[in-house]
Amino acid sequence: MNWVEAIGYLGTALTVASSAMGTMIPLRIVALCASCAVITYGYLIGSVPVMLTEAIQIPFNAWRLYEMVRLVRETERAASGDLSLDWLKSFGTSRRFRAGEVLFLKGDPAHEMYLIESGRFRIAEHGLDVRPGQIVGELGMLSPGNRRTGSLACVEAGTARCLSYSEVKQLYYQNPEFGFYFLKLTSERLFQSAAEATGAQRTVPAGSDVL
Repeated sequence: MNWVEAIGYLGTALTVASSAMGTMIPLRIVALCASCAVITYGYLIGSVPVMLTEAIQIPFNAWRLYEMVRLVRETERAASGDLSLDWLKSFGTSRRFRAGEVLFLKGDPAHEMYLIESGRFRIAEHGLDVRPGQIVGELGMLSPGNRRTGSLACVEAGTARCLSYSEVKQLYYQNPEFGFYFLKLTSERLFQSAAEATGAQRTVPAGSDVL
């Protein structure tokens, strides 16, 4: 076996290896290396069809690799909480609320979530203030029967962008960065609720009745 054949076998081995991989980024990298090896082999043996076939695949694999790397970076950025939601302003409807106005009560049917644009809002049950740039009302989409898990009131007059749950679902599937942020946000809220419930149980005096 001469070195030309060795390059051909290398290209074949890399092609088989890429087909057996389940992780997308390494798969694309190995596929690109395989194409380069096969193109080199095709050039050395003077086979235009071999070179052409692999040359066509390179742009597709390179683009898919770029998309996957970008997705990983966006996901990492979302996981760190450094995510601007300004692009959400092109969705939903902006509404103005007066101080003291109640947006929803615990147990109400839930159909939308809110992106706070200005003012200050508060989740009464948790004593949690929601400020501009933050999302609230997302847990209703995940709760049994789509019911509100807390009450939200406007503390300082402001505006909030209302996004229906159907819009949220579309954004979740279309924008992985938002999808990951949404999962992170809901998880934090659920853990917070669980911690508060545990704390409340621990503060009940011995012998007291818990309703």
